[in-house]
Amino acid sequence: MGYRVVVVGATGNVGKEMLNILAEREFPVDEIAALASRKSLGTEVSFGDRTLKTQDLDTFDFTGWDIALFAIGSDATKVYAPRAASQGCVVIDNSSLYRYDPDIPLIVPEVNADEVVRYKNRNIIANPNCSTAQMVVALKPLHDRARIKRVVVSTYQSVSGTGKEAMDELWNQTKGIFVPGQEVAPSVYPKQIAFNVIPHIDVFLDSGETKEEWKMVAETKKILDPAIKVTATCVRVPVFVGHSEAINIEFEDHLDWEEATDILREAPGVLVVDKREPGGYITPIECVGEYATYISRIRQDSTIENGLNLWCVSDNLRKGAALNAVQIAEVLGNRCLKKG
Repeated sequence: MGYRVVVVGATGNVGKEMLNILAEREFPVDEIAALASRKSLGTEVSFGDRTLKTQDLDTFDFTGWDIALFAIGSDATKVYAPRAASQGCVVIDNSSLYRYDPDIPLIVPEVNADEVVRYKNRNIIANPNCSTAQMVVALKPLHDRARIKRVVVSTYQSVSGTGKEAMDELWNQTKGIFVPGQEVAPSVYPKQIAFNVIPHIDVFLDSGETKEEWKMVAETKKILDPAIKVTATCVRVPVFVGHSEAINIEFEDHLDWEEATDILREAPGVLVVDKREPGGYITPIECVGEYATYISRIRQDSTIENGLNLWCVSDNLRKGAALNAVQIAEVLGNRCLKKG
C-alpha cells in the first residue's frame, strides 16, 4: 500500500522537478494529483511515463490524501497549507512562510532527519531556502568532528531561483546584446543580469543585509546549531540553474584539509571532486540534474586559527528545493506514516 500524494504548483519549475524526482526515486505512490491555479487548469505535466492534467487548487479536497508537496509562494501557501493540514494531509512546504516558526520543523534529511516527528505539531514541515540547504549538507559532518564557530559565505545564485520569468529575462537579454533592435531592459531584476552580477537577492532589511542573507543565517542556526555565527553575501549571477557558494569556516578545534576531505567523501548527499589542477573542480553547469551537493577547492585558511575554505555547488531546483522535499517525504514515510 502506497501513498496518495499531491503536488501543489505543479506547473512551476520546482513543481515539475518534484514530479520528476518522485518518479525517478520510485516513491511509493498509489495515487497522485497535480494542482495549479485556475489560469493553469488542465495544463498537462509529466509524472514518469504518465501525463497528468492539473486540477484546481482552490476547490481541491485534501481529505484522504497523505502528503502534499507545496511549491507556491508564501501568500498562497498561507491560504491553502492550513486547509490541507486541517484535512489530515501532511504539508511539506517549499516557501519561506513556516521556516522560522518554532512549532514547525525545518528539515534537511542529511542533517536533522530526527526532527521529522515534530510534523504532528501542525501537520506541516518546512523546506529550507535553496542556498541554505546545500551549505548545511556540507557543514554538518565537519561540525560533528570539530564544532563550527563561524561561517562566512558568499553565494553565486542562478536565475532559476527567481523563476521562469527570470530565466527568460537572462535568455532574452543575452540574445539582445548580440542582435541590434532586440535589446531587453531589466524587468524581473533591478539591473541587467546578462553578463553581469547583482549583489541583491530578495528585499533589503533595516540592517543593510538582504532577506536572502538573513534567511541563510536564521535557517543554519535552526537546522544545524544556534551557536554558529553566520554572515552571508548573496549574489545573483547569469547562470540558468545551479547555485555555487564560497564558504569560509572557523572551527573550535583544528581540522586539516586532508581529514576534512576524507570526512566529506563519506558524508551523505556529498560528492567531493577536488583535484588541484585545471578543471579539477565542479561548476554549476555540471551539477544540473544531479542529486548531490558537490564540494571542491578544500584548503586550509592560514589567516585564522582552525580555518578551512571550500567551494560548494548544487542544483538549486533539486537539492535546493524539489529533491529535499521528496527526501523529507521519504523520511516521513519511513519513520512516521509507514505505508510505503
